[in-house]
Amino acid sequence: MTSSDSIRMEKLCYSIGGRKILENFDFLLERGVNRTILGVSGAGKTTILKLLLGLLNPDSGSVFLGDLCITGLSESSFMQQRKRIAIVFQGGALFDSMTVGENVGYRLFEEGRLSQAEITQVVIEKLSFVGVEAALNLYPAELSGGMKKRVAIARALAADPDYIFFDEPTTGLDPIGVFNICNLMQRLQTEGKTTLMVTHDLATAFATSQRFTFLHKACMLFEGNEEEMRASSIPEVQEFLAPTDSSLFV
Repeated sequence: MTSSDSIRMEKLCYSIGGRKILENFDFLLERGVNRTILGVSGAGKTTILKLLLGLLNPDSGSVFLGDLCITGLSESSFMQQRKRIAIVFQGGALFDSMTVGENVGYRLFEEGRLSQAEITQVVIEKLSFVGVEAALNLYPAELSGGMKKRVAIARALAADPDYIFFDEPTTGLDPIGVFNICNLMQRLQTEGKTTLMVTHDLATAFATSQRFTFLHKACMLFEGNEEEMRASSIPEVQEFLAPTDSSLFV
């Protein structure tokens, strides 16, 4: 595995209003290793995604996309490298004024490399992959929560990224919706996509990831696989896996 096949943070510090979110934080996402970041609400999980994408700048430390250190660079300087990454936001973040097809093809339209016919072909292919091709001409307001999440995944896939980030992908979904999202993530992985998810949903995490990072009080408290996590003697990890009345997080 070479550095060009990974996304990473080195000694990263980030704070908001004087509150430490991350402190001397090291993180590695290798191509082909599907990972979930776990932690209580407000621990900084989504912040990690934004830092990795260059949407936020750290107080200190470095973020690397492949061999390129993006810390301090203008967005245009690493735009080509960032195209290797797509993100599925918690709420889907679809454009309400656009149809499903227009949402999925938006990035391709903006790039201007493909013809209208080629973009339409990609859009239908990705919508078929997530099972909502019938929604091509509908608007987001006409979709269920689960369908919006699947359309958001189709939009992420349209540009054929190597890495796909998921921000709480099963929040607000019923059991069938959760099953569909897990199934889609597993299918993406079999097709060679590397996924990074932040979530509170342990069942989804264990069904779709091989490695787990547990974030607590601005630090990585645990890193390992499911077996190692369940066997961990770290009190905070055990309380997260099986909260009790005396939970440390109450």
